[in-house]
Amino acid sequence: MFGFKLTDYDIKVYQEELNEFLPKNIVDAHTHVYLEKFKKPKKPGARIYWPSRVAEDCSMEDLIQTYKDLFPNQNVVPLIFGSPSANLEPSNAYISEKSKEYNYPALYLSHYDMSGEFLEEEVIKGGFQGLKPYLNNCKAGVVGANAGIFDFLPHHHLKVADKHGWKVVLHISKPDRLKDPDNIRDLMEIEQKYPNVKLVVAHIGRAYAPEDIGNAFDTLKHTKNMMFDFCANTLPLATEKCIEAVGTKRVMFGTDMPIAKMRMYRISEDGYYINVVPRGLYGDVSDAEHMRESDEATITNFTYEIVRGFKKCAENLTLSKKDVEDIMCNNAANLYNIKF
Repeated sequence: MFGFKLTDYDIKVYQEELNEFLPKNIVDAHTHVYLEKFKKPKKPGARIYWPSRVAEDCSMEDLIQTYKDLFPNQNVVPLIFGSPSANLEPSNAYISEKSKEYNYPALYLSHYDMSGEFLEEEVIKGGFQGLKPYLNNCKAGVVGANAGIFDFLPHHHLKVADKHGWKVVLHISKPDRLKDPDNIRDLMEIEQKYPNVKLVVAHIGRAYAPEDIGNAFDTLKHTKNMMFDFCANTLPLATEKCIEAVGTKRVMFGTDMPIAKMRMYRISEDGYYINVVPRGLYGDVSDAEHMRESDEATITNFTYEIVRGFKKCAENLTLSKKDVEDIMCNNAANLYNIKF
């Protein structure tokens, strides 16, 4: 689907709930831009994880049109990187090309096996502002879902990032997500050992259900540099706890496009997040552990649900208009040197 076709209900949500809340300028601090031809062939019998059901690709032009459709009264600038599950070389080449063409900030998809010297050369040559490591691109012999942070963001990468003051957007692994004590320990080590790295913890550490938060912010509140994006996160409580811990200047809006085109809303049951989707829209979801079908007529899109979640957070914390503008735009604009 090129762009996004809004329903009458989408238009109602945007006009009645979101338009007045949103600032004129928005930075989407977490997007994946890639072509289908970059993707690795699916292994026979492999389970199709739910994001793959939403979009096969997301060209730069597709992303731009999607913003025009979803936010007709706002100006949106994205931070772009490729799909970490695709072939990295063509993905990075495409991102470099589109970043220069549209003057959008970009990050380089990295792999554990890349040397620091190789990364330094490729990032600088390609005009990237830093790195996008991912748990799938970890060291040999480690299962990505159980990988420690340094299994896919090794110290030799962090040393180069620290040298240049690069940004690093980090999707943490492990079943316990943000509350995992090993993740907390590793995040604090990065904060203390590599003070020039601009580390962004994606998805608020994948805290999609209240149980995912744990007591993580009892420790993370002591950080000074670490930032967080709430992309693909609709849970007001997670954003509230994050803001209470680190303030409004270190939190950023993001969508995780193209999966944010998904028609859904999210619930959590017993510490488990579930995306509720229109029946039949995404094929047979009986084997998709995070999807549940519904016959409801009023299901909007993931992007609007993310903004709805943040709006609820803003109301609960009585954030000012300036706070909202900082989180939706200024914090990321300052980090990535974006000028409107």
